[in-house]
Amino acid sequence: MAGALKIGIAGLGTVGSSLARIITGRANELSVTCGRAIEITAVSARDRSRDRGIDLSGMAWFESAEEMAARADIDVLVELIGGAEGPAERAVRAALDRGLHVVTANKALLARHGVELAALAEKKGVLLNFEAAVAGGIPVIKALRESLTGNRISRVYGIMNGTCNYILTRMEKEGLSFQDCLTEAQRLGYAEADPTFDIEGNDTAHKLAILTTLAFGTQIAADEIYLEGISNISIEDIEAAADLGYRIKLLGVAQQTDSGIEQRVHPTMVPRDSVIAQVDGVTNAVAIESDILGELLMVGPGAGGDATASAVLGDIADIAKSRPGEQRVPVLGTPAEALEPYRRARMRSHEGGYFIRLTVADRTGVFASVATRMAENSISLESIVQRASSTAPATEAKTIILVTHATTEASVRNAVTAIKAEDYLVGEPQVIRIERPKAF
Repeated sequence: MAGALKIGIAGLGTVGSSLARIITGRANELSVTCGRAIEITAVSARDRSRDRGIDLSGMAWFESAEEMAARADIDVLVELIGGAEGPAERAVRAALDRGLHVVTANKALLARHGVELAALAEKKGVLLNFEAAVAGGIPVIKALRESLTGNRISRVYGIMNGTCNYILTRMEKEGLSFQDCLTEAQRLGYAEADPTFDIEGNDTAHKLAILTTLAFGTQIAADEIYLEGISNISIEDIEAAADLGYRIKLLGVAQQTDSGIEQRVHPTMVPRDSVIAQVDGVTNAVAIESDILGELLMVGPGAGGDATASAVLGDIADIAKSRPGEQRVPVLGTPAEALEPYRRARMRSHEGGYFIRLTVADRTGVFASVATRMAENSISLESIVQRASSTAPATEAKTIILVTHATTEASVRNAVTAIKAEDYLVGEPQVIRIERPKAF
């Protein structure tokens, strides 16, 4: 049996502590499964005095993650600090420069520096594994990087943020406002004290950028994503979606088109009877469409100490089972130097159509004016329904719900802008894309 694989863990928060407990508590099982022992020989965290329920006495303690990466007697750096810059980036670079393997759960770091870090890892002949960075315990990285080799992928999409999915689920099932659900998510630890990164879609965007590169072999392009969060979703939208046979989910979508790659993150209406519509709470789901396999949907816990630690441990096990000198799987599926420049797709017709909610003054001619603005922008309407407004007295305002046929984002936005210029609109319009998954 090979010598023990020595691990250094940078960050002993929820995930790091969970990982340490699993490795120390299942040492014998891991030794048999991996063909060698896995030992934590060094750790780094901000507060040494905090009780984490782990015996750290046999592990070297480092105040600095970067110092641990540069000096500790380890084979693998496990980076669980987070953040695109700062200690996490410096520690990962130091480890790779030294010829150490790296395992990270840091999607922000990869979205910003993934290509250059992949190039460094490949130059040094070491592994940079990051299964836990996207969708927690769902093995989507391994599927794209290894299992689907040879498949031509046309689309990757899914629910990739548990905080947003929890909020939208509670709004629908209990009729609560967005703010009430956010407050509860914070109380339960699903949302941060400052939830902006989650609810405005940034977290999903970072994950989507990584999946896009793995799926299509292009440079990571996190800044090329159309981004819209869920903070403007109202209970009125939830109810209208239900009446039309849909549920609202925050989706990240990346797809290959004739003119390039389209990446977008936004609230989306999906048919109530689709499988992805049934994914509730903090659960994540990722769908992959390809030419050989067809459609693949993976569903599982997207966050939490144990789920994320499980993905991290899987990456460590892969390193333990690898042997010096053997051919490495490219970090991003395609060798870093062979990644194609990212080419953003031209605006095209969205096949699913759009949901548009307008609150308008209750007077003659409003319906005709709205229909005219749509026609001027070549938008064909599938349906138009009037509802009593839940935010204004019935005698003063009505809610108009429009569902369009396939049309472009530009056409919809132009029509809405024209309507906003009229004097009958009350409040801000709401526009939500509709997706009709092929098989889900």
